[in-house]
Amino acid sequence: MTQTASVPRSPPRLGFGTKTLYGVGSVAFGVSSLGLSSSVLQPYLNRVIGLPALWVGTAIMLTLMLDALIDPMIGHFSDKLRTRWGRRHPLMYLSVPLVAVACFAFWNTPPEWGPARAGPTLILLLVLMRLAVSFYEVPSQALAPELAPDYNDRTGLFSYRFFFGVVGGLGMNVLLYRVFLSPEHGGILSRSGYGLYGLTAGLVMASTIFLSSIGTHRHIKTLIQPPVRKVPTAQVVREVWGTITNPSLIVVMLSGLCSGVSMGLSGALSQYFYVELWGMKAAGVSLIGLAGVAASLFGVALAAPASRLLGKKRAMLTLFTVSVVTTALPQGLRLLGLAPANGSPWIMPFLVGDFFIATTLAITGFIIISSMIADVVEDAAVKTGVRSEGLLFAANGLLNKFTSGIGVFLSGVLLTVVAFPSHAAPGTVSPEIMRHLSLLYLPVTAGMSGLSILVLVFYKIDRETHEKNLATLAQAAALAELGEELEGRPAVAGPGGLA
Repeated sequence: MTQTASVPRSPPRLGFGTKTLYGVGSVAFGVSSLGLSSSVLQPYLNRVIGLPALWVGTAIMLTLMLDALIDPMIGHFSDKLRTRWGRRHPLMYLSVPLVAVACFAFWNTPPEWGPARAGPTLILLLVLMRLAVSFYEVPSQALAPELAPDYNDRTGLFSYRFFFGVVGGLGMNVLLYRVFLSPEHGGILSRSGYGLYGLTAGLVMASTIFLSSIGTHRHIKTLIQPPVRKVPTAQVVREVWGTITNPSLIVVMLSGLCSGVSMGLSGALSQYFYVELWGMKAAGVSLIGLAGVAASLFGVALAAPASRLLGKKRAMLTLFTVSVVTTALPQGLRLLGLAPANGSPWIMPFLVGDFFIATTLAITGFIIISSMIADVVEDAAVKTGVRSEGLLFAANGLLNKFTSGIGVFLSGVLLTVVAFPSHAAPGTVSPEIMRHLSLLYLPVTAGMSGLSILVLVFYKIDRETHEKNLATLAQAAALAELGEELEGRPAVAGPGGLA
């Protein structure tokens, strides 16, 4: 029988191997998040390639906005795609060669090319690289609700995604600064060092995407294969609008908008605070990053139990609230004169321990909120009659990409307001400037983070609602299959010759 339902055909319970293979693809996302971040792109394009800073900033902003607009298109396309390899895997496989070629080419333009020739080429390659990553990331995210329809199982599945994403990003960060851009390889402005990084990053991303795609390929037969629908364009627009205006999705998107500003701001200023406020050296900063790897392990272990014990919404609200307080604690104590002094043997354990706790709680919260987005899939399907996993996850990520840019912009505003000396040697900035920066920074980040938590109070899907949605979709699927059987059954003459 042809499946017309909006629920999977009794997918088998996922084992450790499948969860690992599914999650390992997020290494590519973690690596690309590092490589496509402004902290890496800005010095490479400006100081190594020689492009004007204004060009670089504009190019990063525009390509990020273009990527944010294209992602929902990719998600919607994958929702409607029908092949013998399912809806998601063809795009995931297509990503493999595109990622490898784009990444290598971007970081290895010929040295003899001047800025005028290299600039347009690099911008086009940057767009291609973002597009290639999206060809994997958007369909892969959309797989999660189909692979794990159970309310709690999908939280565990997202734990693997976050773990490998964090390990991939932090691991490549260590390689970039401790190996490829080390003094032995020419330092932080080494063109050949960036070239080796591009080769390595391209191979790592392509291989992990391929491994994840192959590892989940055998599940295609249990995934949803909705029938081809020929409907008017106006109806398609109504269905898309009904999906992206789902009340719970809007709540999550608004929350992401607020948290994106906070994360963009804190990410852009983190190095300033570690080096100038806390007097840390490069080795100490890298140790903070390694604490993030350990935190991801604990975050993975904590997500599923917390979700079962408290329910997704309550667990997420609790974890994010404590994380926001913990994140603000070190600078708050420094402003009050209660933190360990710079140079104290307690400063490193204090900062590493606080970062570990805050990151563990934040990662756990993000895992759970990703699972909450997956629960919107069935809720939207009940209301619209169609499943739109790809569109849902891409739409949720759209605002984050815009608002992270706003956070980076705000960091420049704050640095300008406090008159931060851009050419000062590390460790020589006045403590009063850093105190002023903290006084401006903390209310903005804590306020935006607090607002993102407050918005999530209005999220409405709990376990009971999710199970009702699954039951409704299963009933609709059974009725559709019964209708197909009756339509295909030969007519039987009854009494009086009536069929």
